[in-house]
Amino acid sequence: MRILFLVIFIFIMSKPFVLFDFSKESNIQNWIVVNDGVMGGLSKGYFSINDNGDGLFRGNVSLENNGGFSSVRYNFESKSVTDFKKITLRLKGDGKRYQIRVKTMVSDYYSYIAYVETNGEWQTVEIPFTEMIPSFRGYKLDLPNYPGEYMEQFAILIGNKKREDFELYLDKIIIE
Repeated sequence: MRILFLVIFIFIMSKPFVLFDFSKESNIQNWIVVNDGVMGGLSKGYFSINDNGDGLFRGNVSLENNGGFSSVRYNFESKSVTDFKKITLRLKGDGKRYQIRVKTMVSDYYSYIAYVETNGEWQTVEIPFTEMIPSFRGYKLDLPNYPGEYMEQFAILIGNKKREDFELYLDKIIIE
């Protein structure tokens, strides 16, 4: 009986959870746009829910005044992710490369990052925790990859070292 209980408990505990499921009713007040203006740049990013209920991150990246990025960040209460191995995103991009970022604690100065290449169609992208590298201001740090213990922030950044308009639609973010 104990073994059956343990098997059921492990199955329930490791069941994927939805970090965010976008819809017309989604409350996105904890999604904050941070542009390179914090360093003098002129890039502009916007985040909203479109008429279809998708999260929409759009804008333009400018290289003027040492700019070059736009990001949107979602802060939430610390979540234990020790029973999970990856982030799964359902998104539709514009053919550009985006950086997916997570933080163990919002106060950490660095993020764990992975890149996603979009293709103009809806796609499901899986990012194993073990492939998320520690990075600060574009530099890889000499630290282990994301340990997959806790998570307090999920973010998306575009900064491809060129001036460009961007548009990325989000449907779901799942931790599996």
